[in-house]
Amino acid sequence: MPLPLYGVAIGTFQAFTRDPSHDFGHWYHGHPTLATPEGPYRAALDVDSPSDNGVAHRVVDGLTTADIAAVRALADGFHPLASTPASGPLDYVRSPVLQDVTWLAPLAALVRRLRLLLKRPAVGAAAFGPGLADRLADLLPVRAFPRVGSNGDNALDVLRPHLQAASRIYVFGRRFDTGPGVHDVHRNQGDPYGSQWWDDNGPWQDGAVVCEHPTGSVLVRQIKFDTQVLTTDEDGHPR
Repeated sequence: MPLPLYGVAIGTFQAFTRDPSHDFGHWYHGHPTLATPEGPYRAALDVDSPSDNGVAHRVVDGLTTADIAAVRALADGFHPLASTPASGPLDYVRSPVLQDVTWLAPLAALVRRLRLLLKRPAVGAAAFGPGLADRLADLLPVRAFPRVGSNGDNALDVLRPHLQAASRIYVFGRRFDTGPGVHDVHRNQGDPYGSQWWDDNGPWQDGAVVCEHPTGSVLVRQIKFDTQVLTTDEDGHPR
């Protein structure tokens, strides 16, 4: 089913902080704050997790403002987005701007299926680190999600200078139930059956941070958990 309150917060850079400690068993977040006409909008970025859930991060560059035309036309502030391609949401696999179109695309799809067969974890099982299928995927010149493990700080170290240099920032995710802010700024589908997030699975509702620079270049920062698969059905469930 669609993720409740999914949308995009748009504004300019105001501040950036991190959780004060990274204790075992606790989720670790970065907290960029956007300046908007509605006041400061805070984002909670999951960048590391308890030891039984690995996290991978990815940066997509080489994009331009034309690639985000639907949301770039919106005013600063928070905007709900329908989980359909035309409204401007993100989908890590279905969004054309997040893919490389090459003659190896069919082979990439085959490798993704192989990855699913070799890596799909049992319900409740730990899933961290690259497997055989991931290493095969790394050989392809396509934008399959890389196995860049996050220890929290490394993902934030990559993101922070882009936030500070951005002329406009777009944070895709779920609006806070109370107060101005966005969380679930990560992949929001592909969670395994039996997990607490199964009911939130859905296509065209993935979270990410998008930085637009004064030159017109655009960068997308993505996060997914190792328990989430990339190949999903029309309901966003593992396939």
